[in-house]
Amino acid sequence: MLRCGDVPLPLALTPVTALSAPALPEKEDFEDVFAHLESVEDPRLVVVGDDAAFAATVTRLMRTERLDLEIAYVPEKRTPATEAYGLRTGSKAATVALQGVAKPLPLIRDDAGIALVGRALLCGENDDDHALVGEAYVDDTRLFSGTVPGVRVEPTPAMPGLRAAIDRPRWFGGYKWLTGRAMQLGSPAAIVTRDGVTGPRALKRSTFYRHEKKWKLVR
Repeated sequence: MLRCGDVPLPLALTPVTALSAPALPEKEDFEDVFAHLESVEDPRLVVVGDDAAFAATVTRLMRTERLDLEIAYVPEKRTPATEAYGLRTGSKAATVALQGVAKPLPLIRDDAGIALVGRALLCGENDDDHALVGEAYVDDTRLFSGTVPGVRVEPTPAMPGLRAAIDRPRWFGGYKWLTGRAMQLGSPAAIVTRDGVTGPRALKRSTFYRHEKKWKLVR
């Protein structure tokens, strides 16, 4: 088990071997985790934390070619990732982490090699309204061209793997989702926030797409 940050630990997980990491774990934080898992028969990694910690873990699995490892997620409260994959929270999530079954799912990543587990938000860098200028496509279908409030991208448990929509307020009529394998954006300057973590600089291009390999999520 990887406990990320100062988060409550459900009682059901107290007997499980635990390693601690920052709220947003980095590359070196996984070295001891992987070393321990390699010595265990039928390993399963339980991540206790938030979507950022969960995404960082899946990213490391992808980059180190360990996507065959079963992974479970135990967040304290509902998050975009729990909504995307129909996951439980708190003590119920802990029970599922120990007793649930891992099934292969499409893995969504971006062109920076970062996995997406819950939601990405793309907006402009304008200080006033953060309007996004540019053009975006989901596969071959145009999502927008011109100026919009922003774009949201979410993974889906079923193929083709992701969905994207203009990030309008819900009272405006809700989201009109397009589903596909990839979402591509071109913009003079786009700020990308992945699972709550905002990128350090504005980008002219951003792509989210389905990785060639699936990952194993316990549900």
